[in-house]
Amino acid sequence: MSKINVEGSEISIIAIDDKDYISLTDMVRNIENGLALIEKWLRNKNTIEFLGIWEEMYNPDFNSLEFEGIKNEAGLNRFVLSVKQWVEKTNSIGIVAKAGRYGGTYAHKDIAFEFASWVSPYFKLYLIKEFERLKEEEQKKLGWDIKRNLAKINYRIHTDAIKNNLIPEKLPKEKINFIYANEADILNMALFGMTAKEWRDENPNLKGNIRDYADISQLVCLSNLENLNAVFINEGMKQSDRLEKLNSIAIEQMKILSEAESVKKLK
Repeated sequence: MSKINVEGSEISIIAIDDKDYISLTDMVRNIENGLALIEKWLRNKNTIEFLGIWEEMYNPDFNSLEFEGIKNEAGLNRFVLSVKQWVEKTNSIGIVAKAGRYGGTYAHKDIAFEFASWVSPYFKLYLIKEFERLKEEEQKKLGWDIKRNLAKINYRIHTDAIKNNLIPEKLPKEKINFIYANEADILNMALFGMTAKEWRDENPNLKGNIRDYADISQLVCLSNLENLNAVFINEGMKQSDRLEKLNSIAIEQMKILSEAESVKKLK
C-alpha cells in the first residue's frame, strides 16, 4: 500500500492484479457527508455509462445484460445503487469495496480520476499530480534495485571461476579473500581505471564502495565483464592479458551502452 497527500487528504493506493486502485473513501473523508457522495456519484447516469464502457474494455467477465438494466434505471428518482450491488450484479472489477483496517471503496485509477473530477476538477488535477509524483519515485526506486542487482548477475560464475582456477588447495582464508578482492580489482581497473582502495583514498567522505556510485551503463558493463573474466580464467589466460582484454571490451561496451535508449530509460 502507498499513500499520497492531496490538499490535506491522505489517500491510500493499493495494487490489485498489478493495477493501481485509489481510495475513493479517502478522497471524500474530509468532506461533510462525504461518504454519501460515492453512492450519489454511482447513481448518476453518466457515471453508469462511463463505468460500463470501462468494464467492457477491460473486463471479459463483465455482465453486460445486468449493466443494461442498471443503465436504464439510472437517473430515476427511485434508482438506488451501492458499490456492493454494482459489483455483485455486474461482476465488475473497476470498483471494489474492501473491509478491514484499510477498508473502503477503491477504484482503478482511470475511474478514480473520473470520480475526482466529479467531486472537484481542482482536486482531480492535484490528485493526478501527486499520483504521477509517486509513480516517478517508485520508478527511481526500481531503477536503484535494478542497479544493485545487475552487479550480482554473474557474481557466482565469476567467483566459482576464481575458486576453481586461482585458489590453491588448503590456502588460508585471508589469502583466499585477497585473491577474490584482487580479481574484483581487475574488473574495477578495466572499467573504472582504479582499484577499490584507490577510490576510497580519493573519496574518504563517501560511504560504500566504487560500485555503489556506478550508473546503469557501468553496472551492465560490469556484469558482462564478470562473466567474461570467468571465461578467461577458465581458459587459463594470464591476469595481465585479461586486464588488457577486459579494458578494451569495457571501452567498446560503454560506448554502446551510453547511447542505448533502453538503458537511458533506466537511469
